[in-house]
Amino acid sequence: MASRRLFLHQSFVLGASGLLIGSIAGCAGTPGAGQPAPGNTTGAAANPSMTPAARRRPPPSISANGPDAPSDIFDAATLDLDFWIRPRTISVRRQATGEKAELLYWKDGEMVDAAYRQLCHLLRDVQANVTAPIDPKLIEILWATQAFVARFGITSPLEILSGYRTPETNRGLSEQGVPAARKSLHMEGRAADIRIPNLDAGVLGGLISSFRQGGVGFYYRQSKQGGWIHADTGLQRSWKG
Repeated sequence: MASRRLFLHQSFVLGASGLLIGSIAGCAGTPGAGQPAPGNTTGAAANPSMTPAARRRPPPSISANGPDAPSDIFDAATLDLDFWIRPRTISVRRQATGEKAELLYWKDGEMVDAAYRQLCHLLRDVQANVTAPIDPKLIEILWATQAFVARFGITSPLEILSGYRTPETNRGLSEQGVPAARKSLHMEGRAADIRIPNLDAGVLGGLISSFRQGGVGFYYRQSKQGGWIHADTGLQRSWKG
């Protein structure tokens, strides 16, 4: 576990210096092999298991009273307190539309309703132009990922390639040969395909896997923009596509 933390630390430092290159992908190791705590730069390990209360939380909904507020999905007792009690801001960019937003979505222990709704819109099915509730736990994973790498100087917005999908859009992608599982969690608002500019996809996926909060798919592509990572709030598993 110590070597895993050291690898992530070195990789993020290199990335912040503009030296993170494709060869690092081959050094990423087995996804989920370690458990570095997001925001923990002291080397203290964390148990990122959800609390019983978080497991019992019902599916999110958008109502007049706002979305269900997520509890911390990592073990805050092992992290510096300031990391968890401070307001949470996430910066995202939707690749398909060019939309950008930097949103304060969590403050004073509560989800900010307007920001949550805007995030749901940004993660909408852009093909069908349909917005649906996004699992707050997924938003927490995306935020924690960005907050962790920001400590190493990587502050680019999270690029959203795909968020919620209608069954029709999901089926159409599958028929076109695009990776889209028949029972994809994208259709439940519980998955997103993401990348962070200038950050190797293998390192990004390894970090998200180390949170152990759901599934992680590694999609490597030989292109200018590189690959992407699928993150969801389903069962803990990983695969390469």
